[in-house]
Amino acid sequence: MAAETVPGFTEERFEAEDQAYPVHRAGDGPAVIVIPEVPGITPQVRAFALRVVDAGFSVYVPELFGEPMRPMTMPYALRTIARLCVGRTFHLLAARESSPAVDWLRALARDVHERHGGPGVGAVGMCITGNFALGMMLDAPVIAPVLSQPSLPVARGSGLHASDAAIAEAHRKIDEEGAAILGLRFKGDPMCPAARFTHLKREFGDAFEAIELDDATANPDGPWPPHSVLTNHLIDAEGEPTRVALDRTLAFLREHLRPETA
Repeated sequence: MAAETVPGFTEERFEAEDQAYPVHRAGDGPAVIVIPEVPGITPQVRAFALRVVDAGFSVYVPELFGEPMRPMTMPYALRTIARLCVGRTFHLLAARESSPAVDWLRALARDVHERHGGPGVGAVGMCITGNFALGMMLDAPVIAPVLSQPSLPVARGSGLHASDAAIAEAHRKIDEEGAAILGLRFKGDPMCPAARFTHLKREFGDAFEAIELDDATANPDGPWPPHSVLTNHLIDAEGEPTRVALDRTLAFLREHLRPETA
C-alpha cells in the first residue's frame, strides 16, 4: 500500500533532471501542481491542496523541503531558508533565471499531463516558489500558473526569477493557447513588493490578473507581517477578502483546465 504521510494523499517518488523528491497525490481530473511555501507541507498547505482536490483536480504536492505536516513556526521557517541558501537547487537571488528545482517541476508537469490529459496543467507557487509557476510555462504544458506572494529574487523588488525564454514562452501561450497568469499578494508584504506586480502587469498586460489585499484583511492569528494569502493568513469565511481570493484561484484553475465546468 502506498505511504500516506500527508493525510488524504498517497505518496510516490518522482525522479528527473538528476533530482528526486517525494510527491503527494490526491483527486481526479486535470492536474494541478501545488508547490509549498517555506517551511514545507504544513497543515495549512495541505488544507489548500484539498480545496483544489475538491474543485475537481488531480493534485500533486511535491516535498521539496521541510517535514510533511509539521506546523509552521518562525524558527522552523528560518532553518528551512538557511538550508535552501546553501543548497544548489534554489537560487534565491537570481532575477532572470529560474532555480534548478524548476527543471524538475517542469518534468513533473509533463509527466502528470500525460497521466491525466486535459488542455494543460495548473501550477500554484507560494512564497519562494511563487515565481516557479511562471518559469514552469517553459518546456512544460503549464497554462494556468498562480503566483501567490512570489518572493524571489530576494532583495530585487521587480525581478521575476524567470529567464527571457520562459517569459517569451509565456507570451506565446497567452497568444496561442489562451493561457493567463494569476497573482496574489498583500499590499504591505515586504517579501513580495508592489514593484514585482507592476513588472508583471507591464510585461503581460491584461493576461496578468492581480489580487492585492489590504493587510487588515489578513488572519490576525498568522505571523506578522501578512504574507500567505491562501494559507497562514486565510480567513476561511464567506465574504472575507482572503476567502474571495481563494475562490477566485479555484475559479481561475477551472476556467483554464476545466472550461466545461467554469
